[in-house]
Amino acid sequence: MKKITACLLVVALFALPVVFAACGGGGSKVINSTYTVTYNANNATGGSVPIDSNNYAQGQTVTVLGNTGNLVKTGYSFTDWNTLANGTGTAYTQGQTFTMDGVNVTLYAQWTASVVTGYAYVTNQMSQNISQYTIGANGALTPMSPATVAAGSEPIAIAIAPSANYVYAGNNQDGTVSQYTIGTNGALTPMSPATVTTGTGTPWPSSVAVDPSGTYAYVVNEQAPSYGNVISFTIGTNGTLSSLSGPYPVGNDMLWSIAVHPSGKYAYVTSVRNDYIVYQYTIGANGALQAMTPASVSAGSGPRQVTIHPSGKYAYVACFDFGTIFQYTIDPNSGALTPMSTDSVTAGPQPFTITVDPSGKYAYVPNWNGNNVSQYTIDPNSGALTPMSTATVATGTAPLTLAVDPSGKYAYVTNSGDNDISQYTIGADGSLTAMPNTVPTGSNPWSIVTVKN
Repeated sequence: MKKITACLLVVALFALPVVFAACGGGGSKVINSTYTVTYNANNATGGSVPIDSNNYAQGQTVTVLGNTGNLVKTGYSFTDWNTLANGTGTAYTQGQTFTMDGVNVTLYAQWTASVVTGYAYVTNQMSQNISQYTIGANGALTPMSPATVAAGSEPIAIAIAPSANYVYAGNNQDGTVSQYTIGTNGALTPMSPATVTTGTGTPWPSSVAVDPSGTYAYVVNEQAPSYGNVISFTIGTNGTLSSLSGPYPVGNDMLWSIAVHPSGKYAYVTSVRNDYIVYQYTIGANGALQAMTPASVSAGSGPRQVTIHPSGKYAYVACFDFGTIFQYTIDPNSGALTPMSTDSVTAGPQPFTITVDPSGKYAYVPNWNGNNVSQYTIDPNSGALTPMSTATVATGTAPLTLAVDPSGKYAYVTNSGDNDISQYTIGADGSLTAMPNTVPTGSNPWSIVTVKN
């Protein structure tokens, strides 16, 4: 018995298949072991490695995992896995298989120096911060280091100045706008002061827009305190907001969003409750808003976001309650909105926002209760929307906003129910195709914007 115990002890220590003569008689005995696959971050600066908890026998097939823990390395993009840290071993991508040999395997994350084409910023309502990302040459988002910057209470709105030097975020629950400079590496730095007030009481800012000249910023207060209002700021040479003016004339409504015309001459504001209309204004030489005649046009039930076509000829409103998009022409002389002959098109359940791509050929609508994005072509002559042959593409849970990168090749959707971003390529026909991985955000991501590097 002592001899047998000693033999087994040697086998256990080395954990390798061993063939040896039976200690008590003739013949031989095989002791089989199992082997593991371990993933190594290889100097990643964030995220976590995937865990393969399987034990594999020699000869068993192993399926390689993806970058499920969203490993990141500042200044680099994840490419694949390799059996050697320096990349000179055998390379494997997600879903590939290999046969387990008689040895444990370690797969090392491989990194390629990133070509940064732009930056993206996301307001995280419940974690009260802004996530910041680089956009790689392949369109993939990579969290910066640090991954977030602090904001006020429940930031939901965000806008970038045309100079691409400044960012403004509306904090819905403390009645302020956070203001930031954009560094040479795309990272946000709070200005001094870090915030400016949007009024007295409980104004609840829900939307921020900057005019094309970068001279004025406009903020919609959802309620202030009983009904919404619109205010404006002058933007200083250092990007700070000052000279608060307004409120400007609105009815007894709860407001939601504001859009400024590409000419800088007109502005439009949605009334999300009570009247269900779009207020329309001219913008004076000093940035002041003056109600047009008529002061408003009708919209569908629950108009959330108003978006202006890049040409300045058309406007679109996402109407949340009944799943429609209202569409308008814009008078080139007065800026007044007129409903198109087909005044609305169908979207999915509870559309929240609408985005037109930089070319003006396509439009995309995240449907909050549909967990998808409706996609449309835009008629070049009339501006009318037509659903694509594949009318929707899947998102995560409760999508709110979509941004297209400055190149027009990629799109990103905030999934407020999953705390992440879905990423897509944009095909030659404007259709969206999901990229392999989502990207983590803070809690309840709301608005997303992008800017060119």
